[in-house]
Amino acid sequence: MTAPVTAATMALDGGIAPAASEVEPDAFVASRGYWGHVGHRLVRDPVAIAAGLVILAIVVVAILSPWITPMDPYRGSMLRRLKPVGDATYWLGSDELGRDMLSRLMVGARLSLFMGVTPVLIAFVIGSSIGIVAGYVGGWTNTILMRTIDVFFAFPSVLLAIALSGALGAGIFNAIVSLTCVFVPQIARISESVTTGIRARDYIDAARLSGASALTIMRVQVLGNVVGPIFVYSTGLISVSMILASGLSFLGLGVRPPEPEWGLMLNTLRTAIYVNPTVAALPGLAIFIVSISFNLFSDGLRSAMEIRQ
Repeated sequence: MTAPVTAATMALDGGIAPAASEVEPDAFVASRGYWGHVGHRLVRDPVAIAAGLVILAIVVVAILSPWITPMDPYRGSMLRRLKPVGDATYWLGSDELGRDMLSRLMVGARLSLFMGVTPVLIAFVIGSSIGIVAGYVGGWTNTILMRTIDVFFAFPSVLLAIALSGALGAGIFNAIVSLTCVFVPQIARISESVTTGIRARDYIDAARLSGASALTIMRVQVLGNVVGPIFVYSTGLISVSMILASGLSFLGLGVRPPEPEWGLMLNTLRTAIYVNPTVAALPGLAIFIVSISFNLFSDGLRSAMEIRQ
């Protein structure tokens, strides 16, 4: 693992040393370690912290939604349909069937987050494994695995997700499988690139000379040094996953009625956009807020990790 960037090392390399406020003392880095240093830099980023708090709030609401919703999200009333935002009974209005929008948005956060995070987590495990093996072994193994992965890049992500979901059929499980197939090639490509860059490092050669097996080296030395960049990249994919999952539900290829999911809610409310556009736009606003929060947090985490040469 390379040393963190300091003013002294940059001066020795002939570069321009950054200001004192932009670098951390070697003693500080050594006392906290790499991840401690990353955490220290991350908490000093107000945008990333604000985005993280928004994500945390949405997660807490999603977990506690069965107990804190003001009304039954499945119970409707045709006499109270499409109530406006700010109604005395329905704070965020009601949908086309008279169901409370606030309750449905809170419960819908569970499915939206589940369908956004789960495919990325599965793809993170599968894609990282493929990329690390291809990058470390190299040769024909790399060629076969990466050329197979390249086939998926011939199709746009949206079209590939729709095609796979259409072939497998509607449903949450099939939507997750489709999205996982979309993200595995992207994560595998990043994993292979990062692994190829470190396989010639001295500590990898030292592990080989010590008699460690290839599996042990990939599990200990390689994985420990590539998991950070792969994790940061995967975090940024969660926002894309949520948008694609909502799009599949909007097209009828994801969650089925009457389950409250933000993409499906957009679909069912599209006919009410001319009657009550504010209520119809609420699920889209929720998708936008969560997606941009994941993007901002991922950017902040990436900046916090850029402390190596």
